[in-house]
Amino acid sequence: MLGIGVAFHKDVGARVLVAVAAVLLLGQAAPVRAQSHEEPFGPFPVRNFQPFQLIFLGMFADRATVLPKRALDLRVEMAETASAFNESHPQINATLKFEELRTGVFFRYGLTDRLEVGLEVPVLYRYRGFLEGAITAVERMTSGLSPVRAGLKDTSYEFDFNRNGTPLFDGGPNELGIGDITFIGKYQVLLQNELLPAVALRFAVKAPTGDPNRVFGSGHTDFGLGLAAEKAIAERWSIFVNLNGIFPTGSFAGFSLGPAFSSITGGEYRWSPNLSLVAQFDYYSSPYRNTGLNMLDRGVTEVALGFNYRLRPHLLWQVYGVENLDFIRDSAADFTLSTVITYRFGR
Repeated sequence: MLGIGVAFHKDVGARVLVAVAAVLLLGQAAPVRAQSHEEPFGPFPVRNFQPFQLIFLGMFADRATVLPKRALDLRVEMAETASAFNESHPQINATLKFEELRTGVFFRYGLTDRLEVGLEVPVLYRYRGFLEGAITAVERMTSGLSPVRAGLKDTSYEFDFNRNGTPLFDGGPNELGIGDITFIGKYQVLLQNELLPAVALRFAVKAPTGDPNRVFGSGHTDFGLGLAAEKAIAERWSIFVNLNGIFPTGSFAGFSLGPAFSSITGGEYRWSPNLSLVAQFDYYSSPYRNTGLNMLDRGVTEVALGFNYRLRPHLLWQVYGVENLDFIRDSAADFTLSTVITYRFGR
């Protein structure tokens, strides 16, 4: 999967468009059938939570099915991400240690039987956090304390990112602000049947509503195009795949940008009608180009594990953790812990 992501990185736009065209042609040829009553809950809405890559459009993991017509979902997600970086470049120095709480409120609506639209408004809060003790304990019991955390063990909060000694950002503690708002849509191309998976075309636009000086937004509009697929492979098992191309515009803090790619692959096991377990592998290439810093230039590989639980017929609770795999070193956030509540109005 990592190799696929790296190869795609060089020609992301053309390949996404070719894949979309192929799926649309397939959708014209294949019959549409009713969905099964044994519905999976679907993947966790993960994205790249690394704080300097989070400011670009993140097409979160999603199912390949759309909401019923005139149904409305309200989703609230709280994701706590711990990060620590310490890098030097001939002109740039970055010493960072903090946690960032991202609270996203997401609305989506079934516009037609095949089309849903959505809007997400995020709020970001950067502070010293509470995950430090758990992260260091786990690292000591497994791979050993990371050099960056060992070097910053006496530092509770640090945000020093400068070029030639001049700070690039206002990164003080206890910073709170709105992030970039995202508009997203999904069109159902295929419904699942005995042979074919469910497939949907996704599209998104991110508006520059966050403050780039505080790293709450990129300061420019981003565009995204992707595919989502899912298939039941046994009575209790389902698999899903998301492939996304991200197209940022402009630059950020003088750093040049280019297209990026993300892929999310995972499986779900339905333990009971109200409980399922999910595992996901996530890869994100970086939109930055030749900055000289690993935390900006390199992509991110992670695994997400957690559960879905139906509290009420229209109320879903999700809890998951995201751990970096270090396939690509010195670029990912250390750990993310997230909880999500979704309530469906209507059908």
